Amino acid sequence: MQPRTLSRRRFLKDTGTAFALPTIVPACALGRSAYADAPSERIVMGCIGVGSQGTYNLRAFLGQPDVEIVALCDVERGADWVWGQFGREPAAAIVRQYYQERKPGESVSPPDLYGDFREYLARDDLDATTVVTPDHWHAIITSAALASGRDVYCEKPLANSIVEGRAVCDAVQRYGRVLQVGSHERSRRNARFACELVRSGHIGELRTIRVNMPIDNEQTIGIQPVMPVPQSLDYDMWLGPALWAPYTRMRTHFWFRNILDYSGGEMTDRGAHIIDLGQLGNGSDDTGPVEIEGKGTRARDGLYNTFTEYKFRCRYANGVELVGENVAPRGIRFEGTEGWIFIHIHGGDLEAKPASLLNVTLRPGDVHLGRSPGHRRDFLDCVRSRRLPMAPPEAGQRTASICHLVNIAMLTGKKLEWDPKAERITNHPELNTRLLKSMRAPWCI
Repeated sequence: MQPRTLSRRRFLKDTGTAFALPTIVPACALGRSAYADAPSERIVMGCIGVGSQGTYNLRAFLGQPDVEIVALCDVERGADWVWGQFGREPAAAIVRQYYQERKPGESVSPPDLYGDFREYLARDDLDATTVVTPDHWHAIITSAALASGRDVYCEKPLANSIVEGRAVCDAVQRYGRVLQVGSHERSRRNARFACELVRSGHIGELRTIRVNMPIDNEQTIGIQPVMPVPQSLDYDMWLGPALWAPYTRMRTHFWFRNILDYSGGEMTDRGAHIIDLGQLGNGSDDTGPVEIEGKGTRARDGLYNTFTEYKFRCRYANGVELVGENVAPRGIRFEGTEGWIFIHIHGGDLEAKPASLLNVTLRPGDVHLGRSPGHRRDFLDCVRSRRLPMAPPEAGQRTASICHLVNIAMLTGKKLEWDPKAERITNHPELNTRLLKSMRAPWCI
C-alpha cells in the first residue's frame, strides 16, 4: 500500500474528484507477502454501526491479518440487548482485547469512538469502512463515505428505496470507490456452483425460480408505550432521515426490520439474500423483472407493520418467473425443463433432481462464476486490486429493487409493469412517488 501523504479531505477539496485518490497497491505485486504487517501495507478500517450484525462484521474484519481497526461509530454508547451488549464502547472493548491478545506486552491504542458519522468520516487515515446501520441510513452514510474517498462494505439491502440505491451506485462511479454489498450468500461455494449449473443449461431451459421465505421470529406486536430515551442513545440521530416517532425500546436495534419507515420486513431482510441468488442464477445482476405482483398480510394496529404472509410473482423479459411465499424450507429452487436444484440458505446445502447434477464437472464452455475467498476477504482483496467484488453495487441495487417493488405491489394491491432500464413503473406512474421514502430535514440523498 502506498503511504498516505495527503489529507483525503484536502485532496477532495483541491481536486473536486476522488478518482485520483492514493490507491492501494497489492503487496504481492511488490514482491512481498500480501498480508504483511508493515503499517504502510495495512488496510486501515473503521466501522459505522456496531449492533449485533455490525459487531459480527467487526470481529470478521478484525481477524483479517492485513486490517487495522482504528475507529468505531455508533449512535449507541452501550446497551444490553437480546443477544448481548452492543454499542461503540462494548465494540471498543472487543478491539482492545483482540489486539492485546495478538501482541501481548505491547501498548495498544484503543479505537477512537464517535457518535456522529460525519465526525468519523472527517478523519484522514481511513481506507475503508463498514456501514451496518438500520436500512434507512444505508444510502446517506454510504454515499458520504464514498464521497470522502473510502471503500465501503455496506450490509444488505443496499438502500431503503430504489432512488436511494441508484444514488449509491452513481456515487461509486463518481468517486471511483469499491463497494461490497453484504449479500454474503452469493460468496458461498455451493451457491455459486448451483448458479453455474443453471446458467450453463444443466437443468435445461430455466423456467421458474421459486423462493421460500418462512418467518420464524416474532414480527407482530401491539402498541408500545412511549418510554424515556436512554442516556446512552442519541435517538434523534438514530431516527435521522426517518419521520419522527416517539421512542420505545422495541422500535430500535434488531426490531427496526419490522417497521416500514426503517426497512422492508422479511422481504428486504433475509429475502434480499434469497432473491439475490435468484438474480445471480438468472444472469440478471444488471437488470430486473418487467412485471411484479403480490398479495400479503400485515398488522395495522401495532408497532410493527411489515408483511408477515405473502405470495408474489415477478416475470423477466426472458420469460423466467420468480415466485415466492412464506413457506419452508428457507431457500431457492431453480426449475428447468430437465431438472431442478435447490439451495438451502444459511448453510448452503444443495438438493437436485436428478441427483447426478451435484456431481457435474463444469466444461470449459460453461459459465464459470469464480470462487470467493470469503465475503469480507473478497472485499479486502478488491480494496487492493480495485476489481469488482462478488456482490457489486449494481447487483445490490437490482436485488433490493425487486424487494421494494414486491412491497409496493402488496401495499397497493396493484400489478406493476416495470422498466428496469429507466427504473420506473410504467402502468401506474403515480406509484413512482413510492420509489423514494420521505426524508426528514435536513437529511436528503
